[in-house]
Amino acid sequence: MKSAKNGRDGRTRIIEGALRRFSQDGVSATTLASLREESGVSVGSFYHHFASKEHVFGVLYAEILTAYQQAFLAELVRHQEARDGIEAVVAFHMRWAGEHPERARLLVSERPPRKHEPGGAEVSEARRAFFRQVSDWWRPHMKDGLLRPVDATMCYVLWLGPAQEMCRLWFAGAHTPTPEEIKELGEAAWLSLRRRAE
Repeated sequence: MKSAKNGRDGRTRIIEGALRRFSQDGVSATTLASLREESGVSVGSFYHHFASKEHVFGVLYAEILTAYQQAFLAELVRHQEARDGIEAVVAFHMRWAGEHPERARLLVSERPPRKHEPGGAEVSEARRAFFRQVSDWWRPHMKDGLLRPVDATMCYVLWLGPAQEMCRLWFAGAHTPTPEEIKELGEAAWLSLRRRAE
């Protein structure tokens, strides 16, 4: 029992250390040595859990993305009205970024793992499931003529693109968004995604 607990603790320490290092230095600038030093595990313990730095990143990215998507969907389905849902998700996105800056910085700044890379299959599957559930919420509003028919990529860009850019400025220390600005981002997303009268 004790060895199993230590194994879980070692993996957790590596993931938590990687989050700090990747968030601060970026994945490409982070070395295996710095990952081991940050997590306080031995070389043997590291390789017991992970094959490489890329393996750690893939697992970490997939875990962060899944947690974000679950929170996103929980917020979205609380809202029955189209405009309420669109604007609430923008506010959620900014709030989540403020509450989880290291995780948000990783999602904003790093390229997701590709399908053939560690964590890539999990990320791909999580995205498919996520967009399917967003579509389930979106479709009735589209049929009612309230929301535009848009593909997944354009939906993401129009809905959260400006908020993502605001997060980049925020994380770079260039600007801290105000509540009024966050509200404006939500209103802009609604104007971009609503169905206009023809």
